[in-house]
Amino acid sequence: MKPEISWFAALCDDDYVRLGVPDPVLVSSFAHCAAIVREAERVGFDNILCPSGYALGIDSVAFASAVAPLLKRIRLLVAVRCGELWPPQLARQLATLDNLLQGRLTVNIISSDLPGTALESETRYGRTLEVMQIVRSLLEGEPVDQPGPYYPLRVDPPRITTVSGRCPPFYFGGLSEPAREVAARAADVYLMWPDTETAVARLLADLSERASRYGRVLRFGYRSHVVVRETESKARQAARDLISDLDVDVGAKIRGRSLDASSQGVNRQAELRDQADDEGYVEPHLWTGVGRGRSGCGAAIVGDPEQVAAKLERYRQMGIDAFILSGYPHLDECRRFGELVLPLLDHAPMVVTD
Repeated sequence: MKPEISWFAALCDDDYVRLGVPDPVLVSSFAHCAAIVREAERVGFDNILCPSGYALGIDSVAFASAVAPLLKRIRLLVAVRCGELWPPQLARQLATLDNLLQGRLTVNIISSDLPGTALESETRYGRTLEVMQIVRSLLEGEPVDQPGPYYPLRVDPPRITTVSGRCPPFYFGGLSEPAREVAARAADVYLMWPDTETAVARLLADLSERASRYGRVLRFGYRSHVVVRETESKARQAARDLISDLDVDVGAKIRGRSLDASSQGVNRQAELRDQADDEGYVEPHLWTGVGRGRSGCGAAIVGDPEQVAAKLERYRQMGIDAFILSGYPHLDECRRFGELVLPLLDHAPMVVTD
């Protein structure tokens, strides 16, 4: 199977020339994020993540509906936060988006709280599982009649359906025990943040075994930043430049403003920074410095085009076939990766026929 190579639209106010130094030109807006999406399509990416954060940036679903008519081939991986939307209405929104995209919708499920509230992890993930099951049933034309516990409802599927009549693939991640169980039971693609190759192999084995208990097979995705330049020395210098003006207190404030700032996944990214060498590398070409200035995904693959491609190929050999990449500033690094690395990968953009 050829890998799915995806980019990242910086909807969540996460675009910089220097981390922690705001640039009004790079603030989340329709014009800026649409330019990233269109460039990703032009250079050959398969898909692009449209992230969602209640307190940050512009709305992912509204953005996706507006940018869809501007696109011809690329898919959109639209992030939705389970705690914020009533499941039948979410199903209807996603069916509408899939029609706007002519069948090219994929969905990143985020196990979020309702803004202003907080649930215990196990309860929140239980609700997330229920949302995923309801939405999948409705998008596959099945009525839902259930007592809850989170969404007691009796409802027929919406009239509007996806182009295929099937639920778009659910991408879902999380390191906690409840998150892994939800992924095993209801996700199509288990999405992980950067980690050492040894830890990645353990995680793949664990999720594969869990999914098999439910008679399921998961695909695996890897979400990472990239810093690629013509030579390794230039790439490492670009990584240093990226954090050269980052104030320690500003970095801590940025990391703390996300709703997932205390999650197990975020804590693991912090552990990687603690384990890294003086330059921030936790293993060859995996640089943790980027996590000093953002929450969530906190490491980058750094190197020349051949080194970056080789690192991705090692992950592929481990069983990962979907990559969601990003870099700063996102428009420039998208173009650079597309020109320098995509030609080296066993990859051909998916073509949509009329």
